[in-house]
Amino acid sequence: MKKLFALLLAVVLNLVVPAAFAADRSEFLVDADWLANRLKDPKLVVLEVRYHPHRHATVGHIAGAVQVQRFADLGANDEMPIMRFPTRAAFQATLRRWGIDDDSTVVVYDDSSTALASRVMFLLDLYGFDMQRVKLLDGGTIGWTGFNELSKTPTPQRAAGKVRLKAASATAMVGWTDVYRRIVAAREPNVTLLDARPADMYDGSRIQHSVQGGHIPGAINIVSLQGVDGQSQQWKSLTELAVTYKDVPRSGTVITYCHDGFRSTLAWLQLKALGYKDVRVYNGGWSDWDRTLTLPVVKGIKPFDADFEL
Repeated sequence: MKKLFALLLAVVLNLVVPAAFAADRSEFLVDADWLANRLKDPKLVVLEVRYHPHRHATVGHIAGAVQVQRFADLGANDEMPIMRFPTRAAFQATLRRWGIDDDSTVVVYDDSSTALASRVMFLLDLYGFDMQRVKLLDGGTIGWTGFNELSKTPTPQRAAGKVRLKAASATAMVGWTDVYRRIVAAREPNVTLLDARPADMYDGSRIQHSVQGGHIPGAINIVSLQGVDGQSQQWKSLTELAVTYKDVPRSGTVITYCHDGFRSTLAWLQLKALGYKDVRVYNGGWSDWDRTLTLPVVKGIKPFDADFEL
């Protein structure tokens, strides 16, 4: 009888647990097996964004992957700060150079817990690309090299793509004036400002890649990288992500920011995966706010300091 019960339990677990796990993952996440089985698909375009771009050649890349240079390709190169979002025309030209068409299936991966890949996904969504055709390789380079090799063979230049992007979404990004008016000045209760940087940058105890330490008045701190396992670089389950973002109201607007628009787009992607409807990214982030040297800054672990409690 005990053996029969154990057998039945094993059958139930094999049926129920995988289904529950699959339902607790974002639909755009794919694994290495999924990608390996599709590498010969002519409509597939694999994009690699490495933190150190030279490693595309020195360490290797997934065979056929197109190199994305995270600064030069994903920012507004003639603006300050340089990591403001590129224009529709500039990003469309970049996508065409990568060989992307309107019906391409795009898979993005990185070596930075998907914080870099999320920027690509945000820009694709910002300019109206069909996001049902965009996938994120869960685990990035670590997930791939667990069972597959990287290639040092240069990826041949793809034929120019013909993708046609749309005008930027009016509800996807905001500028500093939106943040200042809605959060700092009006303190609108239906808007949540989310600082996705590490806690020591938020409280001002560590100054890196900026002039000042601290955060924008009114911002709460949720580190978006905590939503990804640091060792496997795989996304945590949606249940775990919901706990991470439990203090963010689902109603109203959420505005995310970080230093230069990578961790903030990761927060954007995580919140969208959780079903948040109105999530926007501050175009320029802390690099934009900080460099003015005149906009108010708060130090410490609270959203507002004494000056804003009056």
